[in-house]
Amino acid sequence: MTTKSTSVFGTVFSSQMTIAQYAHGQWSEPRTVPYGELTLSPAAHVLHYASTCFEGLKAHKQENGDVRIFRLDRHVKRMIASATALAMPTPSEELLTELIVNAVNSADEIPVTPGSLYIRPTMLGTTANIGSAAAPPGDISLFVITSPVGDYFGGKDVSLRILVNDTQPRSTPQLGFAKTGGNYAAAMGPIQNAKRDYNADQVLFCPEGDVQETGAANFLLIRDDAILTKPLDESFLHGVTRDSVLTIAKDLGYKVEEKNFGVKDMLEWVKTGEAALS
Repeated sequence: MTTKSTSVFGTVFSSQMTIAQYAHGQWSEPRTVPYGELTLSPAAHVLHYASTCFEGLKAHKQENGDVRIFRLDRHVKRMIASATALAMPTPSEELLTELIVNAVNSADEIPVTPGSLYIRPTMLGTTANIGSAAAPPGDISLFVITSPVGDYFGGKDVSLRILVNDTQPRSTPQLGFAKTGGNYAAAMGPIQNAKRDYNADQVLFCPEGDVQETGAANFLLIRDDAILTKPLDESFLHGVTRDSVLTIAKDLGYKVEEKNFGVKDMLEWVKTGEAALS
């Protein structure tokens, strides 16, 4: 690994990574290479027109030593959907799965629970052409890095202070479901302003009063026997954790409602319930 495992979440990396390239209309064979810096042309498409998408998933070590990747199939499908939305050449599910599995198998360390191995597949448009604002990249780098991590909040019970923004969307409606850097960049300014002006940890984006999501997580309302959340559409990320929570909740007997609701509905709900991020 590059640094000690006591570092901040997401700053320690395995010594190996996996990579494949797309050029001349086809994908290369996946390779496992030493973790290291990438070389990009200053004219690379990604640097000028944000042709990039990524995923975030985890591998967990079981008590018997086996390693399981949490809902690998769903994360693979979501990354391909993100690439498709950005008009980027898409890898096959088989190629992307192989890159992820190989990266996990070559990891230096997979911590025991509550730790895990965080997995970050990423696609970048590498075509050197600053005149292609209206065209997708024809060359792609697809790589997977891994990071041994502990509990995101350091094992502490954390309550977050949320600013409700009832005017701005988190992202453009047609790309909200894609896991692309531009969506996070769009939310960065409002989140930093909320921290500075209101000592808030996150922003809940509710354009025209429609409760959607925060800058980095899906949003749920919970009572003793019920969960309420927004139904899936293109305006926000289709969280795999969100889907998992709702599936388990139904199995446990919760009444799960996926419907649009407003800020007034939310404020009424939390008089007797609570709000949570997924």
